[in-house]
Amino acid sequence: MEQGFCNTFVVLPPLTGNGSVIFGKNSDRPEGEVQELVYEPSKQYVSGESLKCTYVEVKQVDKTYAVILSKPAWMWGCEMGANDQGVAIGNGLTLSKLTDTQSKTLLGTDLVRLALERSKTSEEAVDVITNLLEEYGQYGFSHESSPDLVYQYVFLIADANEAWVLETCGKNWVAQKISTGYRNISGCYSVETKFDKSSSNVISFAKEKGFWNGEGEFNFSTAYGNDDDKSCQKYLAGRELLKKLTENKNFKAKDMFDILRNKEGKICNDSQTTGSQVSVLSKKKPCCHWFTATPDTTVSVYKPFIFTPNVKVSSYSKSTDENDGRHVLHNLHGTATSNSNNKVTCLLQDMERNCLEEVEKFLDEYEEGQSLSEVDELLKDVIETEVKFYK
Repeated sequence: MEQGFCNTFVVLPPLTGNGSVIFGKNSDRPEGEVQELVYEPSKQYVSGESLKCTYVEVKQVDKTYAVILSKPAWMWGCEMGANDQGVAIGNGLTLSKLTDTQSKTLLGTDLVRLALERSKTSEEAVDVITNLLEEYGQYGFSHESSPDLVYQYVFLIADANEAWVLETCGKNWVAQKISTGYRNISGCYSVETKFDKSSSNVISFAKEKGFWNGEGEFNFSTAYGNDDDKSCQKYLAGRELLKKLTENKNFKAKDMFDILRNKEGKICNDSQTTGSQVSVLSKKKPCCHWFTATPDTTVSVYKPFIFTPNVKVSSYSKSTDENDGRHVLHNLHGTATSNSNNKVTCLLQDMERNCLEEVEKFLDEYEEGQSLSEVDELLKDVIETEVKFYK
C-alpha cells in the first residue's frame, strides 16, 4: 500500500456554529501500527532534569501541563493531542528538496508532545517547537517500515482564539497565523509568500542550497517543496471539503467527523488511518476532544474526553508490552470490523450519535464555574461501553 500523508484541518469563527474553533486530524501511518490513547497529568520537575524523547534527551522544564495524546505505541512523541490549556496540535510528514542525513535527534512527533506539555496558547506552541528545532534539529526514522526516506514536518496548532500553520525544513521554518475561516495541511508545503514568523536564515539558506535564485518574491512552498510531490492532491481535496461544509456557517464536530471519514479524496486512507482526533476548543466552556484510537474512521467511534481535576481514563486504549503493543480496544475492534456484515458497526454508530448529542447538550448548558465531576470518567465509560459491544 502506498505511503499515506496525514490530513489536518481547522475551522474558526464565523464559520462554526457556536463560536468555537474546531480542529481535526487523521493520522496516516504504516498499516498495522498501533496507535494508543494516553493521558499524562500535569507534573512538577526538579530544575536541570533531562527528558528522554524517542531518540535523544532534551532539557526538561519545571512544570508540564496535563495532556491527552494519540501516539504510535513504539515512540515517545505523539501524532496529535491536546492539553488542559485548550491547545490542540497535529503534525504531518512532507518531502522537500533537502535530503541531507544526520544523526537521529527530535522527531516531529516529539515536538508535538513537547509543545503540548509546555504551551498555554497556540502561538506559544509555535515558539516552543521552533526554539527546540533550532537547538536540536529534526531527524530520525518516523516510520519503522521506511527508514530510507528523509522527511520534514508540518504542524497545525490551534486554541480557542486562533490557529497557526508551522512548516519546517531542517532547522528553518515559517509560521502563518490563521484568525478566521478555515485551513488544512496534508503532506505538502502550503505556506507561500505570506507568513507571520520565520527562522532568521530561511531565505539565505534557500539561496545557499540553490532552492531559490533570489528573483521575485520569496515563496517558501516553491523554494523548499519537492517538485515531484503528488501529496498536494489530498490537500486540495481537503480544502474543497472544508469549503463545502462551511458554507452555512454552522460547522460543528459532526461535520469534522464527516470530513475525516471521507474516502473519495483519500482523507481517510482505510486501515492506514490508524487514529483520528477532533477537538472543539471553546473560550468559556470546557474544550472537548474526540478520539478513535482505532484504525479506519469509517468503522471507528469518536469517543469524548474533557479535562477535569479528577479525570479517570481506561486502560483498554493503552498499549502493553504484550501482543506487539496492541491494546485491548485495538484487538477487539479489529476482530469486530473484519466482517463487513457485522451489525456491531451500526450499533456503535448509534452510540456515537447519542453520545455526541448528550455531550453537546452538556456543554451548551454548562455555566462557568460549574463542577465537571460528572464527566470525570467520560472517556473511560465510552471506551468500556465500546468494548462491551465487541464482546
